Amino acid sequence: MSRVGFIGLGIMGAPMAQHLLAGGHKLYLHDIKNPPFALIEAGATVCTSAAEVAMRADIIIVMVPDTPHVEAALFGDKGVAEGLRPRSIVVDMSSISPIETKKFARKINALDCDYLDAPVSGGEVGAKAASLTIMVGGPEAAFNIVKPLFEMMGKNITLVGGNGDGQTTKVANQIIVALTIQAVAEALLFASKAGADPAKVREALMGGFAASRILEVHGERMVKRTFNPGFRIELHQKDLNLALQGAKALGVSLPNTAMAQELMNACAANGMGGLDHSALCRAIELMSNHQIAEA
Repeated sequence: MSRVGFIGLGIMGAPMAQHLLAGGHKLYLHDIKNPPFALIEAGATVCTSAAEVAMRADIIIVMVPDTPHVEAALFGDKGVAEGLRPRSIVVDMSSISPIETKKFARKINALDCDYLDAPVSGGEVGAKAASLTIMVGGPEAAFNIVKPLFEMMGKNITLVGGNGDGQTTKVANQIIVALTIQAVAEALLFASKAGADPAKVREALMGGFAASRILEVHGERMVKRTFNPGFRIELHQKDLNLALQGAKALGVSLPNTAMAQELMNACAANGMGGLDHSALCRAIELMSNHQIAEA
């Protein structure tokens, strides 16, 4: 049994923490809101600060929305860094800047602790089902210690390389996901406007080379108009911004990523930033004056 700290208990963090509790680990929690009662009822201990979590746990997991939130959790007032004991392991499972991740890792390493960046893919469904894909950057020895915890939260777990490489992989993942959502939206809108039943078109395409998890799940969302968030547009906006910032720094061109970002910007500007990222189709529908399907 490990003593594990978990900071950030939102849509993703709460079910991930629940799996660790179910696995028999002692869990110490902190969140800007009150942690879910179900976790407390199951035996988790609530801490008053991230620093207290670090004092009481050997492995500290952070799962918050964006780079500034990670920085605040680690290095802000009563942050993790204030409570860390030597040889602890900090694991950031948020999706944030690879460049800042390397800086955070160096600061944690200076405290005689290891750092893993381990962002995830799979959304709320994957978090609840413990089927997340986990992309890890950091030292192999620390990875091997934490891997049994990863295996309670996910299925496809890969040590990609050093610190920052996990976050770089997640950015690449988000590029592929965004562009595939855009492709599915355009295809279903084209079919719908041409008079075909988009539900039947999707069903037919699932049996061919165009089949994908996004066509299966998000294509169905577009047809059924179910845009309650699994992964919000505003969070995918953030991830694509990381991609475009990185592209600028690296001197590479990502033209289609920029287009997908503009479509998400259009959705956000029309009050849809809190919807699921499959609602990217709404921007294309607005430009075409046609919906893939009726509500």
